[in-house]
Amino acid sequence: MKVLVVGGGGREHAIIRKLKESPRRPALYAAPGNGGIASDAVCVPIAATDVAGVVSFAVQEGIDYVVVAPDDPLVLGMVDALAEKGIPAFGPNKAAAILEGSKVFSKNLMKKYGIPTAAYETFADAGEAAAYVRANRKYPLVVKADGLALGVQWHPENLAPEHPDHAAVFTWLVDAAAGGALLKR
Repeated sequence: MKVLVVGGGGREHAIIRKLKESPRRPALYAAPGNGGIASDAVCVPIAATDVAGVVSFAVQEGIDYVVVAPDDPLVLGMVDALAEKGIPAFGPNKAAAILEGSKVFSKNLMKKYGIPTAAYETFADAGEAAAYVRANRKYPLVVKADGLALGVQWHPENLAPEHPDHAAVFTWLVDAAAGGALLKR
């Protein structure tokens, strides 16, 4: 059995280490992997976000199963693309991956179905978001870009609203999210 793990971080290394313990002794591959993973699997130089490249490698190498661990290839539809070629994969399809891909979608879904979550506001305009922070000053407050921000967030209490960079940070977050920012308390 041949197993490909997509990604190159600690999570992927832990997955590979557990797969290595399997009595089935699968041949393990990682795309792209890293120096530590290289001691446990064959690393192939394909970016985790290169959906076509990963699918092509999986087809050419006769990969039996793929574990897609990072958020970005899931949101890009890697599991769907693998399924189209008949290759089973662990991970949500593109439609389900929106839970990780959009903080606004996730928060709105939790609110709609009564799932406990922190209070939040969404803004598409950096000025409105900055004005909200200035007017409310309810800390702690976290600002996150909608979309795949990969952990990027900002705590406004670390930069006074009167500071000239305050609005610039909001603008950066809104631009990074292609039009949406999430503030949660």
